[in-house]
Amino acid sequence: MPDHPPEEPAARRMRPDVRRNLDALLTAAAEIFETDGVDAPVRRITARANVGAGTLYRHFPQRADLIAAVFRREVDACAEAARAFSAQEEPVEALSRWLRHFARFLAAKRGLKTALHSGDPAYEGLPEYFQQRFVPVVAELLDAAAASGGIRSDVAPYDVLRAVADIVAPDDDGYTQRLLTLLIDGLRYRGG
Repeated sequence: MPDHPPEEPAARRMRPDVRRNLDALLTAAAEIFETDGVDAPVRRITARANVGAGTLYRHFPQRADLIAAVFRREVDACAEAARAFSAQEEPVEALSRWLRHFARFLAAKRGLKTALHSGDPAYEGLPEYFQQRFVPVVAELLDAAAASGGIRSDVAPYDVLRAVADIVAPDDDGYTQRLLTLLIDGLRYRGG
């Protein structure tokens, strides 16, 4: 038996004021990145979060650290949205709503694709994180929709994620929505 209790995760040990500042920074950064891209001035982020630059740099010494933290947080929120859709809708509609939610998530990530492929070590684990969070979510949604008889059962979750990523047009939501409708209709098709 150990002599001391296991350590709590850092997030639980964090003082409430520090947690509030960190949450405010991540929320402000996400909002500004969505409208202005990931190269938006840091002073705009700190002003919106109502914190000083020192607070930002204490948590995120490099811009890439902030971008990666915002991305992880938003990936988690997008993945969690699947549970809400599943609880509120029948399986095919839950899948459809989440795929549209996922497409909006991707469209809102202005400049992130360039940042992720920049070679910055802060982004190294993000593609794997993306897959680890989203593949199981899509698998559950697909399995439930297939079990209900609403869609075909021979679809790989990663293929669906890639298909949505490939059709998202950040500046043309109408186009994206039309192609999502085709994709979802294609999932319903079982051949003859």
